[in-house]
Amino acid sequence: MPTTFTPPNRILMGPGPSGAHPRVLAAMTKPLLGHLDPDFLRAMDECRGMLREVLQTENEVTLATPGTGTSGMEAAVMNLVEPGDRVVVGICGYFGERIAQMAERAGGEVTRVQSPWGEPADAAVVEAAVRAAGNVKLVAIVHAETSTGAETPVEPFARIAREAGALLLVDCVTSLGGVPVRADAWGADAVYSGTQKCLSAPPGAAPITLSPRAWDAVRRRETPCNTWYLDLQLLEAYWDERRVYHHTAPISMIYALHEALRLVLEEGLEARWARHERNGRALQAGLEALGLTLHAKAGYRLPVLTTVRIPDGVEDAAVRGALLRRFGIEVGGGLGELKGKVWRVGLMGESSTPGNVLYFLNALGKLLREQGFPADLRAGLDAAEARLSSEPD
Repeated sequence: MPTTFTPPNRILMGPGPSGAHPRVLAAMTKPLLGHLDPDFLRAMDECRGMLREVLQTENEVTLATPGTGTSGMEAAVMNLVEPGDRVVVGICGYFGERIAQMAERAGGEVTRVQSPWGEPADAAVVEAAVRAAGNVKLVAIVHAETSTGAETPVEPFARIAREAGALLLVDCVTSLGGVPVRADAWGADAVYSGTQKCLSAPPGAAPITLSPRAWDAVRRRETPCNTWYLDLQLLEAYWDERRVYHHTAPISMIYALHEALRLVLEEGLEARWARHERNGRALQAGLEALGLTLHAKAGYRLPVLTTVRIPDGVEDAAVRGALLRRFGIEVGGGLGELKGKVWRVGLMGESSTPGNVLYFLNALGKLLREQGFPADLRAGLDAAEARLSSEPD
């Protein structure tokens, strides 16, 4: 018979999941309630209120879908796209392409606007594509592209969508809770995220919010939504005061989300964004001082997810494996066209600490030297420490 499974302690510095706060893990051990128990429904209501604060929105339709961040993506796309709808997706990495594929599965006529992996989506090219397509229903972008470490400014795409009479969908899976997300100020119509990145809860729920325009489009669909489990009209009827049974909610995940949101608001959004910014820029300064090259375009580099190019002659899997075995650090490899070319280093939520920055740089520098790369370890640590001790930008 198998022995009891005891997971090892890891420092999660990959593209997700991040480390969960002890209070979040403790919340998940609380007694289960029924999914229609009045006290559980109160926790759901409080989650909705806190999600509006964290998403910076007044949208009535704000909830969490069951499942990881991809469930938020699928809920947004499948509810907003009907057969024949024209969709323009600004793609600058792996997850923009996933949005495009989902829109095609929903029957949409999709125009892909490709940008180099490591740069933001190109607003000018997207605008030209929207004009050429005509009668576009949905424009979609990824705010924080997890595969490349690049951030795409949202405001230009909101203008493009509004001028075309289209809706704007924004993927904030990696940014929410770590990088400024301002759904209403942006003018975004559908924003979704996940719990396992900068919110520092386990994977299993996906915050999502829809503007009144987007919700009107969902309610006016001429064809039924082609996902029953993630049909937002059914989900909203469970989350709002009607409490219409839809599914057995992931009770413990709602507990986790509730506590994670409490922690975000206790820290304060501005302070939390500043913490991620300082630690991320310290890591990037240290990596460059080691002698490494950052992949994402300067000026658009996410502080919460850094892509660093693997030097010639250094074995990708060997370094990541040694980081895990010898130092207990998990980082991610490249996806898609960046497979084997970059490491993806996350500093999200509870994992975003000065100690993790310095510990990782020390470990990576030693391993690179073992691989024959002349990493300047002292310079790397000094550069990171200088950034960590500097005044906020």
